[in-house]
Amino acid sequence: MQSQTNQKDPYRWLVLFAYSLLTATICLQWLSFAPIAREAQEFYHTSAFAIDFLALVYLVLYLFLALPASYFIDRYGIQKGLGIGAILTAFFGTAKGLGSDSYALVCCTQVGLGIAQPFLLNAVTKLSFQWFPLEERASAIALGTLAQFIGIITAMLVGPYSFQVNLLFPGIKGLLSLYAFLSIISAILSLLVIREKPKHSTAAHGEDREIPFREGIKHLRKVKDFKFVLLLFLIGLGVFNAISTCIDQIGQAKGFDIEQSGLLGGSILVSGIIGAICIPPFSDRFQKRKIFLIISMIGFVLGLGIFVIYDSFPTLVLASVLIGFFLLGIGAPIGFLYAAEISSPAPESTSQGLLLLAGQISGIIFILGLHLFGMIQFSYVLFGLACLTIILVLRLRESPWMAKG
Repeated sequence: MQSQTNQKDPYRWLVLFAYSLLTATICLQWLSFAPIAREAQEFYHTSAFAIDFLALVYLVLYLFLALPASYFIDRYGIQKGLGIGAILTAFFGTAKGLGSDSYALVCCTQVGLGIAQPFLLNAVTKLSFQWFPLEERASAIALGTLAQFIGIITAMLVGPYSFQVNLLFPGIKGLLSLYAFLSIISAILSLLVIREKPKHSTAAHGEDREIPFREGIKHLRKVKDFKFVLLLFLIGLGVFNAISTCIDQIGQAKGFDIEQSGLLGGSILVSGIIGAICIPPFSDRFQKRKIFLIISMIGFVLGLGIFVIYDSFPTLVLASVLIGFFLLGIGAPIGFLYAAEISSPAPESTSQGLLLLAGQISGIIFILGLHLFGMIQFSYVLFGLACLTIILVLRLRESPWMAKG
């Protein structure tokens, strides 16, 4: 362990910062219309579903691109994979800002940004494994995941606020122009800063000796605990994707205005940020994964139950805090790391890509369910599915790397 500590490269934090900024930007672009769905519907003279489709297209594209993006990252490295994501983000983010008056053009740019997304999201676990020692990886993944929350919360809070202040351009045009500027800056920084790996390996258990992508897929199919984690992400991440995409419509169904809906979404993400900063370091310190995953699922189910059953705004803020803190702050980053540890020597981006893919598939189904069966009615279905996560998480075994540690 001492040799690893001596080989820590301080440049790793700059790499993580550049990655985090780029990831925050793509998530900002993903949900740029979610908190202002009613205004966007009026601005583009289209339906509520057409606005939700601007976010839904990311989930659909991920179904087809998750594994190819993971293969590319595993085969050619995180520097080239993130480079592709950065270039696409800058180009289509700029085009989105310039063509903000046209729904058709905005929809096309969302497709381009949706193609960039898996190249960015699927890289965080591999980046942490290559740049950070074992005792810092949960924290590194938490910070990389935290960037996603920051991007989403920025969309939730800045979107509604942009209609109350004078940006360079008014309303949606000004908002998307601002997002275009952020896309360019984050892309340039990542292209200049991110490298493939440090000079000295951070491997602690031979995790730098990976098997090829196809063999990794076959290996994952044999790992029982990975299947349980896959189901956890299928439910948990799917619920989060659905709520994030439809937050304004859910708020409207419960009688809230656009600012209140934005605050609910913001509460989920702020608490997720706090959780991601505070809790994963304890998982590293105590060298435990399972107990933290159990706690995360219990808190998530409790928060979602309150969110579904009650209509009082202060109560729903509390529920949002519980969902964000336990699901996003604890469950997501530690879940990614746990999955990578139990599935080694399968490539890290492959295991992470499959987990995200599961959440995107269920997210699409859940979003359609909310629109087809009603925002309130289908929420009870989501709560019922969430209760199953308690059973699943209790069946997990501790990470074998913790036993070695």
